[in-house]
Amino acid sequence: MPSKFHTQKGYELAAQSKLTAAMEDYLEMICRLSRDHGYTRVHLLAEHLNVKPSSASKMVDHLKDSGLVQAERYGCISPTAEGVALGDYLLYRHNLLNQFLCYINHSENELEQVERIEHFIDERTVRNISSFLNERSIHS
Repeated sequence: MPSKFHTQKGYELAAQSKLTAAMEDYLEMICRLSRDHGYTRVHLLAEHLNVKPSSASKMVDHLKDSGLVQAERYGCISPTAEGVALGDYLLYRHNLLNQFLCYINHSENELEQVERIEHFIDERTVRNISSFLNERSIHS
């Protein structure tokens, strides 16, 4: 049993992560939308995340300040090399969790549940889920 319990916010503060859960969601979607053309636009990002374009624009600025995307005002948004590397991991984690939850829940899609929990799973757990799925030959 852990020596100290914390609230969710307490665990987040203790982790001192560079990215918030919201930043991860936006970067993940930017990378997903950029796969075909290497870039996306604010209105597409907002549409796919069901947020206002002003909210998407503000978050793109945060991601740009963090060195994860390049963006022109009212222009193209593209992930930097660091953004691509992190975004690829976020997409992998998302897809892996969806496969795992579909497997254990005998379902076809667990999008909402994945979106709710993906930010709280560490890399060790992602590796272990991958191993679990590989042992059952259902991991693609």
